[in-house]
Order: sequence, then C-alpha cells, then structure tokens
Amino acid sequence: MTLFAFDFDGTLSDSEMTVLLGSQYGVADQMDSITEQAMNDEIEYAESLRQRAALLEDLPDEKAQAAFEEVVLRPGAAEVIADLREAGHHVAILTGGFERGVAEALTKEGVDVDTIVANRLPVEDDALTGEVRGSLIEGTKDEALELLVDDQDLDIGDTVAVGDGANDLPMLQAAGWAIGFEPKEAVAPHCDVEVTTMEALRAELIAEGHLEA
Repeated sequence: MTLFAFDFDGTLSDSEMTVLLGSQYGVADQMDSITEQAMNDEIEYAESLRQRAALLEDLPDEKAQAAFEEVVLRPGAAEVIADLREAGHHVAILTGGFERGVAEALTKEGVDVDTIVANRLPVEDDALTGEVRGSLIEGTKDEALELLVDDQDLDIGDTVAVGDGANDLPMLQAAGWAIGFEPKEAVAPHCDVEVTTMEALRAELIAEGHLEA
C-alpha cells in the first residue's frame, strides 16, 4: 500500500475556497491577492490564512455554505481517487482550505477518501467570526504526513505527495515521490514530475505501477 497525500485547492480542485467565500462578501480580489502571495512564498501561509479569514468576519453562515457548495473537483479527480482506493492505496487530503468545502466537493462526485486534514471557520450567531482554526494553520503538511505514516505503519518512502503551492513544499520534500500539479515557480524545482491534468497524473501513476492501465 502507498499513502497518497493530495493538496486540495489548486490540485484536486481548481476552485479557491477563500475566493468563493470572498465573492459572497465583496472581498474576492483582496482574497485572491493574498492567496497568490502565499502560494508564491512571498508571505507566511499562516499569516495569509488569518488575513483572509479576518476579511470574512460577520459573513452570514448561509452565504458561507453557498460558497462551499460551489467547490468542485477537477475533471477526472474523482476517478483517480476512486481507482487509487480500489487498488488498495490510502488516499488523504491535506489542505489549508476548509473541511466543509472539501466535503461538499466529494459528496457531489459520490467519492470518499480515507483521511481529511483541513481547517475550519468558526461560526457564532449564524455568522463567521473572522477566525480560523485547525492543525494546518501553523502546522505543516510534512508533520501531518508523518503522523499518517505512523498511523498506517508505513515508511515515509511509501508516500506520494501531490500539490502546487508553497505550503505544499514540506510534504513534497518529505514524500517518497513528489508530483507538482501546475506547480508555482518556487515549487517546481522540488517536484520529481509535473502534470497539468488528471489524465496526465493517471498516466504517471500507471507508469510507476500504482494503477493498472
């Protein structure tokens, strides 16, 4: 068994959750700018996430839910996930994004994963508080990956990480095999292979023997 650790926003999904949330509140452009800086490693990811969450203070939870319902998987992503699990691999999503959006996207496609490690936006009085909570704010994805490896009694070499942004770098560098999905400029040099579509990802997984043709 191999443990596959996928990033979500920008990798399994081309949706950007904070931008979708920001669109419900008229701050999408500010969200997009902060996200881009973080993905290019221009500002610390934790700080960028707090800045984006703060822009959502008092957003009605009904509107937040509407944004989460817009989150979708990339074409072919559900099939790759399902096939990996059918082949006996452990599929995890490690994301600085939000568990509600991930859950909505997976439910929409009728697909499950084995593990989701994500953040959440607290709600009080039916509105977002402007805070963000979760293990992947200050915590890094390599730490999350190592915990999963220990839990599954695997070796770190038995892992494949797939991501695109600077906050994915720790897990990409730690994993046995690093796949960049349209990786940012600062990330690409640390990837063993780069892909731009789920079809190309599938081809690499077949070539490496993780999936059958």
